[in-house]
Amino acid sequence: MTHDDHALARDLATEAGALLLRLRAESGFADIRTLRDTGDREAHLYLTEALARQRPGDAVLSEEGKDDLARLDADRLWIVDPLDGTREYGEEGRADWAVHVALWERTADGTRRLSAGAVALPAQGRTLSTAEPPSLRPLHDPSHIRVTASRSRPPAFLDRLVDDLDANVRLVPIGSAGAKVAAVILGDVDAYVHAGGQYEWDSAAPVAVALAAGAHASRIDGTPLTYNNEDTLLPDILVCHPDLAPTLLAGIRAVS
Repeated sequence: MTHDDHALARDLATEAGALLLRLRAESGFADIRTLRDTGDREAHLYLTEALARQRPGDAVLSEEGKDDLARLDADRLWIVDPLDGTREYGEEGRADWAVHVALWERTADGTRRLSAGAVALPAQGRTLSTAEPPSLRPLHDPSHIRVTASRSRPPAFLDRLVDDLDANVRLVPIGSAGAKVAAVILGDVDAYVHAGGQYEWDSAAPVAVALAAGAHASRIDGTPLTYNNEDTLLPDILVCHPDLAPTLLAGIRAVS
């Protein structure tokens, strides 16, 4: 047992990712639906069983599990997405899917916060975590902004935002939310904007890592992202280089 929550988040995300890679290699892509369903189920079981052993007193919220509202009274809640980007996982050659493991805590002074997190990108061979916070890459070029958004559900205001910004904007397609936030941290894109439906497990781990790296992360109106709410819907998010946050928040307000 590790007593370090940061290391536990990193190790569990990495190990669940290795399991998903093995399933993918063994099953192939002939039956994509079964592959996706099996990946979701097996990664969920691995993470929840490991957390029950390693942190038996903590609550767990998983995308693939039944929500137990007793978590609302918990001081420690693990928020996990066993397979973020199930669609991409089932597409041969795609590497933009992830495993999310985050810890939310209520401290003695009543503060509610994400205290640890990890995003494994198994097909890319890396895990970003608060155990060894990555360094946010310098802003590429503020006059040429690279933005990633949902491939299937881009924000309704995105085209207007692109037209309104006083900069050249290039849209970069990336799959899962975890992969999108990782791309911001690693400097492959400058911003990730989403509106139209997500849940706490979609963003908790990526936000924990992004904040540890020094990135900006908020709702699209600039208010903080909060977790362990009765309603787990957390429908919108902006993650970007902090130098871009004022410009993007003002632009979103102007067009949405």
